[in-house]
Amino acid sequence: MKQWLSGLTMMVLASASAGCSFAVRNAEMYRNDTAALLETRSDEIKACYDAELARNPRAQGKVTVNFTVLEDSGRITDVAVDPAGTTASDEVSSCVVKSIDGLVLTPPDEKQGKGKFVWDFTVGAPKA
Repeated sequence: MKQWLSGLTMMVLASASAGCSFAVRNAEMYRNDTAALLETRSDEIKACYDAELARNPRAQGKVTVNFTVLEDSGRITDVAVDPAGTTASDEVSSCVVKSIDGLVLTPPDEKQGKGKFVWDFTVGAPKA
C-alpha cells in the first residue's frame, strides 16, 4: 500500500485581531505548518484506508478536503470533502474528515486560513 500526501493549498485571509499572541506566517509557512499538523494524523488516516482494504483489497482513490483554520484558536474547522476531487469511498472520506476535524495549529496565526488537502491512496506493489 502506498499512501502519500499530494498537496496542500492555503489561502490566507487578512483579519483583525488584538490582545492575543499569534504567529505571523507567510503563505508558504502557513502551508508547511498546516501540512505538518495534518501529518500528525497520518496513522489514523492510514487506518481509514486499511479498513477499506480489508473490505475491498483493490480499493484506491483520492480524498480531497477543504477546511478553515481559525485565526483566534488555530483550530481546523468546517472540514468538508470536495466531491470533485474525491474518488475514494464515502467510508474512507468520512474517516479522513473525522481524523483531522478539530486539530489545532499552534500558535494560531493572526490570519484565518482556507486550505485544501489531498490524500492519494493506492494499493502497493505486489510482493515478490
